[in-house]
Amino acid sequence: MSDADEGGRQRLDKWLWAARFYKTRSLAADAIAGGKVRWNAQTVKPAREVRPGDELEISAGELRWTVIVRGLNHQRRPAPEARLLYEETLESAARRQRLEEIRRLAPMPGAGLRGRPTKKAGRLIRGFNE
Repeated sequence: MSDADEGGRQRLDKWLWAARFYKTRSLAADAIAGGKVRWNAQTVKPAREVRPGDELEISAGELRWTVIVRGLNHQRRPAPEARLLYEETLESAARRQRLEEIRRLAPMPGAGLRGRPTKKAGRLIRGFNE
């Protein structure tokens, strides 16, 4: 975890990439442009500079994180090191835990289906349809 050379500032899209919220900087920039990332409760552009202490709201599908920037790093490091770049708020962690529990207890219909049906399943389907 190291501070940027520019006095402790870093582009938002680069920080999201380094903190492993998105796989590429372009995906991070697209998410920011699409309004899925908010900086201190404001919509921003990918070039916005973040500093330690800034609060970010990040949405990815059903998941939503509210994190506080704790560090900057210009390189993408392993996940355990990337987690040191931010601190998730207690409300955010509780909200994500509730959603995970709901998904575990009531999975989406068909979530367990993978690939093509087996021969036996195909016969059952044809028998049901005929």
